[in-house]
Amino acid sequence: MLKKTLTGAIVLFAMSGAALAGEQYVDETGFAISGYDAVAYFNLAQKDDGMMQPHAVPGRADITADYNGATWAFATAENRDMFLADPAKYAPKYDGHCAYGVAKGAKVPANPNLWRIVDGSLYLNITPEVAETWNSDIADYIMDANDEWSDLEPKSASDDSWMEMSDNDGTYDMAAPIK
Repeated sequence: MLKKTLTGAIVLFAMSGAALAGEQYVDETGFAISGYDAVAYFNLAQKDDGMMQPHAVPGRADITADYNGATWAFATAENRDMFLADPAKYAPKYDGHCAYGVAKGAKVPANPNLWRIVDGSLYLNITPEVAETWNSDIADYIMDANDEWSDLEPKSASDDSWMEMSDNDGTYDMAAPIK
């Protein structure tokens, strides 16, 4: 039942998306990863599988860089410079879309506070329930997502908002970036 509900939600999101910034997922904030600092994830203490990760670090609207057709915000100029030196290292997989959604064949938005770093790559998910499902079998979902990605990558990015989903209530303290 859970998988059927999640699959239905993913199909609904996939049918409604149009690109905002090329292939990169950009929501109503106008920033990649909703204005959170991509480099800062790699300095956060990651919790065990199945546990909620620390909240993402908000970037600042005055410390930005452009990559993959989107503007990225950073908490510090040092983080921005690290990102620019190797953006593929820090940018989330699947152009910032939900890793579980990609595994199921759709580009859906991702909540920047539902994250995990696996083998040096940043993955995001859409809701706590989806993150829990993804965490139950990360390796298989990554294999599935990688298989699906070649067909999905050229398609338009989602333009849906993860913040408008009531399932995400309580998963973030503030909208980013900091003005």
